[in-house]
Amino acid sequence: MRTTLTIDPDVASRIEELRRERGVKLKAIVNEALRAGLERMTPRGRPRRRTYRIRPWSGGLRVPNVDNVQEILELCDEAPR
Repeated sequence: MRTTLTIDPDVASRIEELRRERGVKLKAIVNEALRAGLERMTPRGRPRRRTYRIRPWSGGLRVPNVDNVQEILELCDEAPR
């Protein structure tokens, strides 16, 4: 991928020093530095999520068959309030 980067002068001088010391191209140094920086910026593994638990709660009303709407409505009318 080709792109244009604006590099701060202090970073550019450090990159140039490394490039001269190692005798490699600018592209190699920039890619190596980006990989190292991205590795340090990326968290290790996924953060652990707390397990969500649903606690059962009894409303006191037992509905034998949810397919029969009329029966459910009658049970609701009979339930204590």
